Amino acid sequence: MNGIWTYQSLWCATNPLQMVTMGEGNTPLIPARRLGQEYGIRNLYFKLETTNPSGSYKDRFAAAAVSQLLDQGAKICLATSSGNTGSALAAYCARAGMPCFVVVVDGSPQAKLQQMQLYGAHTLMVKGFGLDEQITAMVFRSLENFSKQFLTDVQISAYTYSPQGMSGVETIGLEIAKDIPDKYYHIFSPSGGGGLTLAVGKGLQKWKNHHPDAVLPRLHCVQPTGNATIAGPLREGLDKARALPNSTTKVSGLQVPGVLDGDQTLSICKASGGNGFLVEDDRVFYLQSQLAQMEGIYCEPAGAVALAGAIQAIDEGQIDPEESVVCIVTGHGFKDGDMYKRIPSERHQFFNDLYGVAGYIDKTIENLNHNK
Repeated sequence: MNGIWTYQSLWCATNPLQMVTMGEGNTPLIPARRLGQEYGIRNLYFKLETTNPSGSYKDRFAAAAVSQLLDQGAKICLATSSGNTGSALAAYCARAGMPCFVVVVDGSPQAKLQQMQLYGAHTLMVKGFGLDEQITAMVFRSLENFSKQFLTDVQISAYTYSPQGMSGVETIGLEIAKDIPDKYYHIFSPSGGGGLTLAVGKGLQKWKNHHPDAVLPRLHCVQPTGNATIAGPLREGLDKARALPNSTTKVSGLQVPGVLDGDQTLSICKASGGNGFLVEDDRVFYLQSQLAQMEGIYCEPAGAVALAGAIQAIDEGQIDPEESVVCIVTGHGFKDGDMYKRIPSERHQFFNDLYGVAGYIDKTIENLNHNK
């Protein structure tokens, strides 16, 4: 990447020797081979954040955040997370030699907790945290007060709490603008508290500052219906996000009932001409499976949310099917242990000999040809 959007230039560490990096960023933007045709999106692209070192876009956040903590002389990393932020911070803290403590969302996926623990992080779960707005706000306040005695800042992947860390995420918008081959396009971004979508928008604005003739895309916010804090108000033409008493979605990582970066996210989407889209959990899980089986993209459920929003936009006639569509695939499927439970049991068969194997293959191919 050129000097315009290196991490150093985005978060400006006073001591570049303190920068902690593992090659995060520069993730591929790949065209769909089959799903675009399946859903009538002729120029469909996937931004594969699954290829980052710990498996999600949060590595961009962690690189900037942990580098800043080292630069300011912090004794520990104290964070909150539903999974990916904690995994990323745990990995980068391991590299930096810094103790990492993560207060995790009640009900966080076991696979994500195990990943944090394998990197050496201490995972601490508070009942109701991340699901109930009042409990979540109380935990945030308490951790902020507690952090001061350790000369650290609470790392939460939102501009409201960690603007320096979020500056690393802005590189997603810069990379898409650099790599997209088409002039007119749309970006669909999944949102919980809105930080990712806002960071993409800020990155696009930075690109525009250095490329005044560039045409910026329409940026769309996609949320599960069980956490309609931003996409719902955006669809209704409102100017403010709204908090919910609790989040009911089962899509890990997007269970954020509070506003956090919601107001700014709503504003930046609206300014781009983008809209909000609300998608059902079951639809997300189905598309997660389709991404794996039709595109070879193994992602967590949140990684399929953007695609669900893009398909909804096409179905509603809100975007031109001739214009390019970029869907951000946020994290790798190994973080979602429950996906294995959704794989059809007939995909695994046991036979006493190869004759049974041959017969099974013949029958399966015959059925596939029949269904074409």
